Amino acid sequence: MGMTDPVADMLTRIRNANRMKFKNADVLLSRVNLSLAKVLKDAGYISGFDVRKTDKKSYGMLRIHLKYSSAKDNVITDIQRVSKPGRRIYSRSGDIPKVLNGYGIAILSTSKGIITDKQAKALNVGGEILCNVW
Repeated sequence: MGMTDPVADMLTRIRNANRMKFKNADVLLSRVNLSLAKVLKDAGYISGFDVRKTDKKSYGMLRIHLKYSSAKDNVITDIQRVSKPGRRIYSRSGDIPKVLNGYGIAILSTSKGIITDKQAKALNVGGEILCNVW
């Protein structure tokens, strides 16, 4: 049986592992999840990720290496899904909301790929707001 929202599953696994101070979080491999991991790494919220191939019959896994400060504090305070399968949230480039007055980021799915809110404003593109991270 297929999963209805793999992005929400990825965000929940990261949130849960982050709260329990795990070093890694394993999520299912997909192009969207891989792009989200790249954006989170470029923004500095995770330290890295690895693609792990399993046997031929099952799906690959994406291992996300979580990042903590030197005082063992979480770098990701919270991560929330905005657009859901039942209610998609779209925004124009000028209407993209700020997350915590600019302290967090919004991740958007645009025609230029999955990018942050600041990159979307610079490229003057809008799209679907996938999640907010702070």
